[in-house]
Amino acid sequence: MTMEPDENLSVSKKTVIAKIFKVRKRREMLFVQVCFICSVLFMAWCMSALLTKTGHGMIVEGIPVEDEREHWGRRLMAATGANHTEERNCTEPAIQEFPDDLFSNTERKQGAVLLHILAALYMFLALAVVCDDFFVTSLEKICEKLDLSEDVAGATFMAAGSSAPELFASIIGVFITHGDVGVGTIVGSAVFNILCIIGVCGIFAGQVVMLTWWSVFRDSFYYTLSVVALIVFIYDEKIVWWESLILVVMYTGYIITMKFNTSLQNFFTGKSNKNVANGDTMRSELEEVKPSRTYTRGSVVMVDEIMSSSPPNFRFPEAGLRVMITDHFAPKTRLRMASRLIITERQKLVQSANGVESVVVVGKLEMENGNVPEDKPEESDLSSPFTIPGGVMNKVKWIISWPILLLLYFTVPNCAKPRWEKFFMLTFILSTLWIAVFSYFMVWMVTIIGYTLGIPDVIMGITFLAAGTSVPDCIASLIVARQGLGDMAVSNTIGSNVFDILVGLGVPWALQTMAVSYGSEVRINSAGLVYSVVLLLGSVALTVSGIHVNKWKLDFKLGIYVLVLYAIFLCFSIMIEYNVFTFVNLPMCQEDH
Repeated sequence: MTMEPDENLSVSKKTVIAKIFKVRKRREMLFVQVCFICSVLFMAWCMSALLTKTGHGMIVEGIPVEDEREHWGRRLMAATGANHTEERNCTEPAIQEFPDDLFSNTERKQGAVLLHILAALYMFLALAVVCDDFFVTSLEKICEKLDLSEDVAGATFMAAGSSAPELFASIIGVFITHGDVGVGTIVGSAVFNILCIIGVCGIFAGQVVMLTWWSVFRDSFYYTLSVVALIVFIYDEKIVWWESLILVVMYTGYIITMKFNTSLQNFFTGKSNKNVANGDTMRSELEEVKPSRTYTRGSVVMVDEIMSSSPPNFRFPEAGLRVMITDHFAPKTRLRMASRLIITERQKLVQSANGVESVVVVGKLEMENGNVPEDKPEESDLSSPFTIPGGVMNKVKWIISWPILLLLYFTVPNCAKPRWEKFFMLTFILSTLWIAVFSYFMVWMVTIIGYTLGIPDVIMGITFLAAGTSVPDCIASLIVARQGLGDMAVSNTIGSNVFDILVGLGVPWALQTMAVSYGSEVRINSAGLVYSVVLLLGSVALTVSGIHVNKWKLDFKLGIYVLVLYAIFLCFSIMIEYNVFTFVNLPMCQEDH
């Protein structure tokens, strides 16, 4: 039996990727995710209250006054009639761009804001469900139909799958709220991805992980260019059409870079082994199943050889998974298959402990002689509203998710199922619409929370929204890192941020300035955002420097180091927005909305 990465053989890469049960990774450790997100919001609220007590509050009554801030180079005009404007000493809150809330501001301050926090957390869960179960699946089908190479697919469609919430939050910030919540979410999420994911994996992985210098260097270099371009463009607090176009063109350059990734790696390292290009996960973690000879991109990988490579011999399902975590496949595919392999091993351990003969089952999906039968739900499957999973915690998560699962079951075809496989484009369109709807409600709730607690929109984006959209990926990376596959878990954290900056910001800005209203400008309301982006650039430099000084090892020391950097970033960003160091923002108008 053979498996060939580029040709359609009996068990092709396309078939296995399409049919193997995916790990519902974003819903793992749900309680931990909720606690972490709420703790970030609590920290932002505490700092807001503290800074307000010390005279740096960001809420005032919206009374027209003489322009006192002209020497700062910032003037805010509020329309009061058809032909004239009246100056105000505060910025209009973004809450006015949304429908009226059921509760008044006084009622929210008396406790109703807790309902909005719960609603925002539920929208985070809804986004995780629709992204994992429908959106990413449809993107994989599109990649298969377009016959994209692994590197290009990973840099485009797969990056879009993992960054969809941030992208839609940015779109809502540009076209609906006309504020900085979208930019704040992108910046905050970027810092979170770099610092928190690496930090959490370093501290809780329980082992030292060797990182590959080439992938870190490649993505860090391009990411640095992206952040520098962003700083230059938002420095004058406005975005024009050619600036947004440059960001989109830069991302096209990144795709080309990924297309010729192997050639560039050979040029800079002087090696022809593709392992270095995408992270040599075979170096230590899978040494026991490494084939005796090195395969090139066009070679045939012998599944039978891996099945009998070391005692105990692997059956076909497990051997197929182990082939797919070799460097013949894209990093995201390898990460997903590694997660599946981890669950398989855990099932074997549980069966052995119960005195049951160990049988390799891939999510109850047997692959014999290259035939993949119709998907059957796992006992702990959380994707069907009509199948109650086993286990107390799984039942709790299923009950919480049930309204979302039922809604999506009747409105979006699941193209992972054979009968709906032909409708992958319909799945893509409908799941995109639901992501847009959930993102709208998410930003709406977060805007109300920030308005009620007196926290500026950009701070809510950098803290609460960024944590809500990025914590699930952090937990997924931690689960894999604990099993010794940490290089996979962190290899794409910087690369995914390139998508966030260049596409998450560039595309909405380009649509606004070139399509919706040609020649218009997108205003950046917060001058402090420039400083936050500079801090973002500094965090990248300090992180890469720390990894280099630590000899490319991800361990407890490095984890503590980058988490401290994250705490420092949040503190400085909040203080900058609250005009602690210098005046950058007018306060927010407060009325009883």
